[in-house]
Amino acid sequence: MRDLLPPETALWNKVEGLAREVFHTYGYGEIRTPLLEETQLFARGVGAETDIVSKEMYTFDDHGDSLTLRPEATASVVRAYIEHSLSRNPGLAKLYYIGPMFRRERPQKGRYRQFFQIGAEVIGSESPAVDAELIEMLWEFLSRTGLQPMPQVMLNTLGDSLCRPSFLTALKESLAGVKDRMCGDCQRRAETNPLRVLDCKVAADQEIIEGLPKITEFLCEPCRDHYRRVQEYLTAREIPFTPTPRMVRGLDYYTRTTFEFVHGNLGAQNSVLGGGRYDGLAEVLGGPKSPGIGFSIGEDRLINLLGDSPAERLDVYMVWLDAASFSFAADFARQLRRAGLTVEVPPEARKMGKLMEQASKLGARYALIIGEAERGSQRYTLKDMVSGEQQQLPFDEIEAKLTR
Repeated sequence: MRDLLPPETALWNKVEGLAREVFHTYGYGEIRTPLLEETQLFARGVGAETDIVSKEMYTFDDHGDSLTLRPEATASVVRAYIEHSLSRNPGLAKLYYIGPMFRRERPQKGRYRQFFQIGAEVIGSESPAVDAELIEMLWEFLSRTGLQPMPQVMLNTLGDSLCRPSFLTALKESLAGVKDRMCGDCQRRAETNPLRVLDCKVAADQEIIEGLPKITEFLCEPCRDHYRRVQEYLTAREIPFTPTPRMVRGLDYYTRTTFEFVHGNLGAQNSVLGGGRYDGLAEVLGGPKSPGIGFSIGEDRLINLLGDSPAERLDVYMVWLDAASFSFAADFARQLRRAGLTVEVPPEARKMGKLMEQASKLGARYALIIGEAERGSQRYTLKDMVSGEQQQLPFDEIEAKLTR
């Protein structure tokens, strides 16, 4: 876990602001769920045999109740959807969230035990058009962040409760003869959650994995048609993607469409974001049939890809030269701040040279100099800290110049 400090937090705020802006244009509203939930919510929703639930959750006893710091947000959002009867509202439930999640993972580049996610869920439709629009929204958001190069979109389907069982049977049969040559995690997963074997990142296991059955060979006709239409809609929107039949997601609730945005600058764990469809999750959690799809962005990893944080901009540094000028400086600062400018007023009197030096160190765009002569003429000295140009102007003209 770590602290986030200025000026880095300026980039975090910029990214989160862009997310809110883009998601709003697609009709999403923000949801804020508790950091703590009943442990059973994640055991049922995420899957008791997943690594998250079995090895990574922060769980503790609270006077007889088992509580868990949320390791992900989809289960919480669907729980809220059921609890507040959002299915009765007109149209789809389109919800986004921004906030911290908690997993006790091994430290890796871009991974933290308190990490941050930006995510969204669409609940109430199983149409492939919804899947394509969600991916389009993500492409638009990442484009606006200025991320270069853009990530690669990896696309797959996991079938549904009708066709996936036959795939899992074939997968288990294939694994029976090769699992002993694979890593320890794969040997365990072959027994408890064979689908997760396909997500193994161990280089020595990749040749074996390539020889295992593919889900696309076992799809029923509705799932095959759904997957085909998602691809057609993305192609029509000119969003590049790569069909990736070995790609799975690490949570049990996924069905049909799954996707990841991966970036080459992140190393082996190269996923910036991932998501997929979870058409049966609401029913597992005790709610009505409510098909849905969602995603989560690893905000820590995205910030890492975007590079250096922008410097916090200081618009005006008030250089006041005597006690009588302080009240003028404070009053002018208040007016400029109301206009949206960032203004710094030094709290103590200092020599002019020291104040100008401080304005330069802080990266101020302008220094506004107020002394006895300026007060007498009611024309104040505005100095451009880049060009060195100085002008003596009434305050209303200074305000107009700075805010236009």
